[in-house]
Amino acid sequence: MSRFPKSLIAVSLMGGMGLTAPSALAQDAANGETIFKRCAGCHTVGPNAQSRVGPHLNGIVERPAAAIEDFRYSRGMKKAADDGLVWTRDDLAEYLAAPRKKIKGTRMAFAGLRKESEIADIIAYLDRFGPDGAEKTSTAEEIAAANEPNPGMAGKEPAANDVKGDSKPATESSSAVAPAPKVEEADGAGESVDAAAETDDDRQVALAAAPPSGGPMNLGRPALPAEIAAWDIDVRPDGKGLPIGSGTVAEGEAIFDEKCASCHGAFGEGAGRWPMLAGGQGTLKDERPVKTIGSYWPYLSTVYDYVHRAMPFGSSRSLGEDETYALVAYILYLNDLVDDDFELSNENFTGIEMPNADGFKPDDRQSEPQNTSDAAAEVCMTDCKESPAEITMRARVLDVTPDTADDDGDENLGAGAID
Repeated sequence: MSRFPKSLIAVSLMGGMGLTAPSALAQDAANGETIFKRCAGCHTVGPNAQSRVGPHLNGIVERPAAAIEDFRYSRGMKKAADDGLVWTRDDLAEYLAAPRKKIKGTRMAFAGLRKESEIADIIAYLDRFGPDGAEKTSTAEEIAAANEPNPGMAGKEPAANDVKGDSKPATESSSAVAPAPKVEEADGAGESVDAAAETDDDRQVALAAAPPSGGPMNLGRPALPAEIAAWDIDVRPDGKGLPIGSGTVAEGEAIFDEKCASCHGAFGEGAGRWPMLAGGQGTLKDERPVKTIGSYWPYLSTVYDYVHRAMPFGSSRSLGEDETYALVAYILYLNDLVDDDFELSNENFTGIEMPNADGFKPDDRQSEPQNTSDAAAEVCMTDCKESPAEITMRARVLDVTPDTADDDGDENLGAGAID
């Protein structure tokens, strides 16, 4: 598997066709809601939406650019607003595909969505919300489109037995929603709670009505085994905690392209100010070392644990065990640590030694003389220094926050920041 043909194919495709307007694609607002989780770290939408790192997106479709009065936009976005930019579906599609290409000088660090279908879906989801955050009611045109018969089914009467599985022919009452099955769940206090309570409030009342646990002050209850297992996901360098599973480099590449490349780059080189995942070997002693998974991280268990626990951004804990193994395998491949036919599993995991494994040492400060138990009994608390304290050096930090330039000019953008 070569990493270069993929980039050549991408270039040829981009040169051969333009971005399809989202209106020409089938749109799935429900999938758009899932995709929006990648954006939720900076943006909000809905009745209680507020501006965060980025502005809230209520009523964004057909909203003029830089229209939120209390939000501090970049100079690039303000210029686009002065030029009359209105966020039509087509303009949103272009921006979501390549923000910095669409708006020069934008502060949005997100590199962009790579799939046209995802762009169409997320715009469909955002279009559900009006300027006040309330969900829009369907227009007459949308209702008509939804009720329009399928051309392929025209003139075809449904057969009486044309059903799937054990489903039954429709009856007059088939439009009613069947009641959810009653599922008994242990509440940890020896009682059971109806999991199909009509509302969340009903369920909370049912839980609150359960008898106390009998512990100190009758507060709380013992954690259930399933609850403990949900939190007990850490993986240690010796492999303890690894789940059973496996994943190949090829499988990891597909997952990486879909869920990771928009921030970390197609080959782990990092997009914008997002972290690099590959490269940097041999630079740790340089004046500006490049710290990546391949050059700096000492244990592969840290890679697995972090990916499984915190990635993808905005949708953490969404990866299964096999998907995580595959992603870690692909990251190893990007760092030239395994071949393209490699398969990572719980069985060979501990056999992978990271290049910088010897670059760290255990914390042995407790063994130093001043930290022994005898020294702790004689800790000096006053007049410990023979001479008065002196200022020998001053730290000067211009700006350690990426993309926070003053309105005076973008030339100071990120000045002094730690890359």
